[in-house]
Amino acid sequence: MTDRAGTPAEASDLIDPEEVTAAYYELVPDVGEVEQKVVFGTSGHRGSSLDAAFNETHIAAITQAIVEYRAGQGITGPLFIGRDTHILSGPAERTAVEVLTGNDVKVLADAEGGYVPTPALSHAILVYNNDPANTDKADGIVVTPSHNPPRDGGFKYNPPHGGPADSDATNWIANRANEIIAAGNVDVKRGVGTPGRHDFLRGYVGDLVNIIDIDAIKKAGVKIGADPLGGASVEYWGAIRDVYGLDLTVTNPGVDPTWRFMTLDWDGKIRMDPSSPSAMASVVHRKDEFDVLTGNDADADRHGIVTPDGGLMNPNHYLAVAIDYLYTHRPEWRDDAAIGKTLVSSSIIDKVAESHGRRLWEVPVGFKWFVPGLVDGSVAFGGEESAGASFLRKDGTVWTTDKDGILLALLASEIIAVTGKTPSQLYAELVEKYGDPVYQRVDAAATKEQKTRLGKLDGDAIKATELAGDRITAKLSKAPGNDAAVGGVKVVTDKAWFAARPSGTEDVYKIYAESFEGPEHLARVQAEAKTIVDAALGA
Repeated sequence: MTDRAGTPAEASDLIDPEEVTAAYYELVPDVGEVEQKVVFGTSGHRGSSLDAAFNETHIAAITQAIVEYRAGQGITGPLFIGRDTHILSGPAERTAVEVLTGNDVKVLADAEGGYVPTPALSHAILVYNNDPANTDKADGIVVTPSHNPPRDGGFKYNPPHGGPADSDATNWIANRANEIIAAGNVDVKRGVGTPGRHDFLRGYVGDLVNIIDIDAIKKAGVKIGADPLGGASVEYWGAIRDVYGLDLTVTNPGVDPTWRFMTLDWDGKIRMDPSSPSAMASVVHRKDEFDVLTGNDADADRHGIVTPDGGLMNPNHYLAVAIDYLYTHRPEWRDDAAIGKTLVSSSIIDKVAESHGRRLWEVPVGFKWFVPGLVDGSVAFGGEESAGASFLRKDGTVWTTDKDGILLALLASEIIAVTGKTPSQLYAELVEKYGDPVYQRVDAAATKEQKTRLGKLDGDAIKATELAGDRITAKLSKAPGNDAAVGGVKVVTDKAWFAARPSGTEDVYKIYAESFEGPEHLARVQAEAKTIVDAALGA
């Protein structure tokens, strides 16, 4: 960690927006270079125009590929499109609209030309597709690199189920886009770029009363601070305040493509991560001014929860509290509705699920895995360790199938209003019942070949029988919830666990680890995890 972590950004930390924008149009990628190809990760294609990794050529080709994909899938309804506040999001949205209109796709952008949070776009797709009057199906594109630094751009496709596209779709789209680029983008059709309009904000904000107990929040007079961190949720928080008459202050209503108002993240970069103590330092500084203070990333699919007594909550801790609260305060949810979590989320969630007699549905990393369960109501809550989650409406029907940071932030206010306790106080009660887990993620060096082997590693390749002095009870290469490949391994004992997954962007693998025996035991788990994994990889 740099010694500048948590300190205000300086002039030397800021991007030149004109330079980043010019590179978007001027640089032409060479898809023969791996770093310049179209690659869809868990949240779409991301990169910087300055690196020839996110340029007009990419976006035109990806959009053309999406047009061809949706045609092949028989998707004939409107395509909703929205963007966040990154400097590259505006140019990329304009490019995409030109290609969509050039292919005679009915495209709907924001009614006011404003920013669109990821959950608002997911919500719009689902509302359209669940309306019996609509006989066709809609899908969408979100132009966002999420919490990534200001120099980056991102482009994500959401099919008719409203959530992130699965690997079959994204692999097809990426391969076709690279083919189009390699051929000089001659297959791209472009039009005048005039979209239809949709009121994302009004549709989303007006519907919140059907998923959050707004009356309880208002009656209790919960004093809320909401910091959009310069992101797409800025107008949404103001609208929530005005529509529902809440005691809510938008603590930082500014939007600036350089994000000069941010404090630096752990590595000295500007990164709008609401779960990072360093990035949230200026927010946490105001914790005593409100009953609860929240933050969102640039596209508002992540949440950060700050309380006067606890400061910034660990994402895993808040997920456990949210689950414990929701499954006792949503009587219309199905009795058999499971609790969804990614396999690198805290095991305290397992204990909460068991206490409520609920099935735990543990899936690989990526919110896309929760989509089917949220759609049919068989999973009432889906959450992942990186501060992303969504859950069902009060009546047990689907709300969004993408992460909703605004929703999870508002839930904290409902919890305070109904229980009279902050989420951090409630987490302390969970610790008294189930123990105090210590959780951390670290990185270990790995070659590209080793990362490839790790991604395909079978649990049986782990030869160790003990971890930190305890018998290993499970060696997983497939998730228990849906038997899908983990893309790595998870090793479990009665007191601890670790999971190892290759990084998609760096020559490292990620070691997630947790212990119920304290920091020293966790350090031992981490050290032995590296030894165990390296042995399996032949390092």
